[in-house]
Amino acid sequence: MSVTSDYLMKEEMTNTDSSTDWETTSPSILRNTYPFIIKRESIDEIAVPILGYIAPPVAVITIITNSLVVIVLMKRNMKSPTNCVLIGMALSDMFTGVIPMPLYLYFYAAGYYQDYVPNWCCRIYHVFTLYIPTIFHTASIWLTLTLAIQRYIYICHSFRARTWCTINNVIKGTVAIYFIAILFHLTRFFEYDFESVELMSLLHRNQTVIGCYILRSQWLVNWIDLYYNVYFWFRVIFVHLIPCTALVVLNGMLIHAMTLAKRRRKLLIKQNKRNESKKIKDTNCTTLMLVAVVFLFLLVEVPLGILMIITILQNTLKISIFPDNVIFVTSSIINMMIMLSYPLNFFIYCAMSKQFRNTFKRMFCGGPLPIDRESSQYMTLPTENGRTIVTTDETKL
Repeated sequence: MSVTSDYLMKEEMTNTDSSTDWETTSPSILRNTYPFIIKRESIDEIAVPILGYIAPPVAVITIITNSLVVIVLMKRNMKSPTNCVLIGMALSDMFTGVIPMPLYLYFYAAGYYQDYVPNWCCRIYHVFTLYIPTIFHTASIWLTLTLAIQRYIYICHSFRARTWCTINNVIKGTVAIYFIAILFHLTRFFEYDFESVELMSLLHRNQTVIGCYILRSQWLVNWIDLYYNVYFWFRVIFVHLIPCTALVVLNGMLIHAMTLAKRRRKLLIKQNKRNESKKIKDTNCTTLMLVAVVFLFLLVEVPLGILMIITILQNTLKISIFPDNVIFVTSSIINMMIMLSYPLNFFIYCAMSKQFRNTFKRMFCGGPLPIDRESSQYMTLPTENGRTIVTTDETKL
């Protein structure tokens, strides 16, 4: 089973009851029904503590911190293209972790995972713990990549930033990202059919429950190998491999740009150009903060991508690289780290952004907000090789 809704659906990838069990070849076997029950081997040791007792308080903290991020960044004085992306990331992370929480509490905290899933909950469980969180998580990954690309343009191609990196373009891009994420995972909603069935309760003797049989949809039965190979390989390439690789490269380029900017700043200080020097310092501070955000993202996403590649290779090539229990435990630990990373961006912003920190203090402790930023104002600064760069108030978060 997946430990945080999306990420690595271990039961899909390895169990015979799962939607990506490619070992089954007969259409008649694929259409066989089985009662839907969440309980799996070792679930008591791993999934119950994480989903039943760790995830709910983390979700509450995520709601608080990410809501504060959105509230602060939506203030007029914080208005900028970069902050629009950060708002989208905060909302995506929050919904990824929060949407499945009611079902996690019901099944794992209350212990109902040990019985058959009620018929009313069969489709709901898949939609709200797997499919919808997957969409939000995908959007979050692509928005993080957008953030790094935008910052790279600001720092390394600043003249183009005036036309490319506008608030309107960022909003359009964010909407497009969500739309593509929905299309990317849309077929997941149609993989199963569910039929109600009366079953003897596994928790209460002599009592029956109305559970459900899970059937693979007829279209999936006919195309199962092709469908899952295409879907999961596209997912690992376009949702994990390419974004993570690009982020590593972009982070390296931004760090290199900050090193060059430090040299320019020292030169400007020697020339007694303190205003220009301060502008470069503000630019570096914002870039460093966004580099930290991307680094945190990579810290938890890269292991997930590697594990997902291993799991897909096992299913595609019909080989065993790691036992199922190792994959399950490892994915559970990685997914727990992803959950714990959701609230951390708030603390990064507070620690590394003076404007965010001041706006937050004045919102909740009283006092006037900082002066409105004018993101249309540009300033030309000399570089050490005689060329110029263009900076805006966007360089200061």
